Amino acid sequence: MALKIRLSRGGSKKRPFYRVVVADCRMPRDGRYIEKVGTYNPLLAKDDEQRLVLVEDRIKHWISKGAKPTDRVLRFLAELGIMERRARNNPNKAKPGSKALERIEEKKQKEEDAKAAAEEAKNAPAEAPATETEAAAE
Repeated sequence: MALKIRLSRGGSKKRPFYRVVVADCRMPRDGRYIEKVGTYNPLLAKDDEQRLVLVEDRIKHWISKGAKPTDRVLRFLAELGIMERRARNNPNKAKPGSKALERIEEKKQKEEDAKAAAEEAKNAPAEAPATETEAAAE
């Protein structure tokens, strides 16, 4: 039986409240669980001591039995120093999408065109005003 230490959602609509539970990985998210080992209330302030309440000795017990925490629970356990969380690296996360790249290219093209037009206007010889004698000769 594969065990997970995960969050089980409770609370009403738009007012989440989570239980930290040990459950069989095949059970539904809010379904049957083996043991409740804590609570998490994201609506409370970050410095509130009731925001995250964990029973550390039971969590250590279940980890020794082979339970694996989910990523979110692993973050909580890393804050408490119970487990180590590896840093992740996704270099593509900050790159803009294809539509944004198209907009950037269009903007660059417009700027280059405007610069080229300004240079052309600056470098083009200005027509000398025609004198009266030249105008009469034509």
